[in-house]
Amino acid sequence: MFNKKISIVFTMGLTILAALSLAACGAGTAAPAADTAAPTPAPTTASTTNVMPQKGGPGGTSTFASVSPSFTDLAYAEASSAQKLDLYLPTSGSAPFPVVVMVHGGGFMMGDKSDGAGLSGVDQLLEAGYAVASINYRLSGEAIYPAQINDAKAAVRFLRANAGEYQLNPDKIGAWGASAGGNLVSLLGTTCGVAELEGAELGNADQSSCVQAVVDWFGPIDFLKMDEQFAGTSCPVNHNDASSPESKLVGAPIQDVPDLVKTTNPMNYITPDDAPFFIENGTADCNIPPVQNKDLADALSAVIGADKVTYVPLEGAGHGGAQFGTDENLQLVIAFLDKYLK
Repeated sequence: MFNKKISIVFTMGLTILAALSLAACGAGTAAPAADTAAPTPAPTTASTTNVMPQKGGPGGTSTFASVSPSFTDLAYAEASSAQKLDLYLPTSGSAPFPVVVMVHGGGFMMGDKSDGAGLSGVDQLLEAGYAVASINYRLSGEAIYPAQINDAKAAVRFLRANAGEYQLNPDKIGAWGASAGGNLVSLLGTTCGVAELEGAELGNADQSSCVQAVVDWFGPIDFLKMDEQFAGTSCPVNHNDASSPESKLVGAPIQDVPDLVKTTNPMNYITPDDAPFFIENGTADCNIPPVQNKDLADALSAVIGADKVTYVPLEGAGHGGAQFGTDENLQLVIAFLDKYLK
């Protein structure tokens, strides 16, 4: 039913400041001309950390959803108390419903499914007839990579295995993530069938973890190049530090374990059967070099076809913020999802 890709074997973001705001999300139209280099905006308020805007603060959103989940704390695996999801079902439309898995950000260190750190759009998805599964996953303080992508894949397999019980369409599953969540959904989109990232031991190993559409907002892509790409700008150059979110994710300074870090990079797994992608970032992002998202879009376009990849750099936007959460942006993301999930 799903194409499985041959596993690629390698000789194997973004801290949130609690006082700042989790980014709102959004989407754009067909891609305008992209940035080819890192920006030179004014430094962020935290010059030594990677900051992700926090919901409720400047540039953030005040709510994740106006309704409560239909099902709360569904355990998609049993290895950790973090392995739970909240499921929202639409009140209109006909079952089985296409489902969007929402993966929060937070530098792989924090964030929660109940606030969708860095995300908004649940109300719009429900109105459009989508079920929404907002997931938690093991954070880097509990387990190092690949626990996080293992969990995301386990959540997809759980939803597919229980699709009948929850009125879901197992053939129409998308993934939408912001910041760290953007990295994880991008991996979901490019690592279908990659055994070493599957985490099959977490359950429902007979089910596919493939997704049929991906929305990546300002996700880190190539950890090893982040400082190089920010060099010469006013943005902090600290991703190689042992204390960076990326280093904490892999349990060592990233440049010390390049083979493991390569397995966090969705570009290293691209094959022609990958899901279509919608990729969006701010051109003034000082957490993730904007060129990272452009590079992902270009790499995908070359393999799966440019018609299946939309890249939108939001001029002047940072690491999230109000430009991502406009009604127009959210409806454009939903239009992308409609194309592939309905």
